[in-house]
Amino acid sequence: MRYVDGYVIAVPKKKLRAYASVARTAGKVWRDLGALDYKECAGDDLKVKFGIPFPRLMKIKPSETVVFSYIVFESRAHRDQVNAKVMKDPRLAKMMDPKNMPFDTKRMVYGGFKVLIDA
Repeated sequence: MRYVDGYVIAVPKKKLRAYASVARTAGKVWRDLGALDYKECAGDDLKVKFGIPFPRLMKIKPSETVVFSYIVFESRAHRDQVNAKVMKDPRLAKMMDPKNMPFDTKRMVYGGFKVLIDA
């Protein structure tokens, strides 16, 4: 069964273009090294009336938006193999300094998920 790494990130709106540039490179690296799919999605319809809206969950400031991202793998073992290669890839190494990231890495929410339904 497929495996997914999911991320939710608060990104300053003024840094969304810079974030997209980093994410474009990251997506290429993950896909080159074996990920099946890679998506980065910027918040659009976030003022929902049901459940807990992402902005409240992430304590979004008016100057920020939410980015929801996910990477699809064949399995958890495959994810572990791909991520080990990704972390050593020089294309990402130069972008991974937390001081230079276009978002606050301490506010990133992340986890690995078994796919329940693949319709």
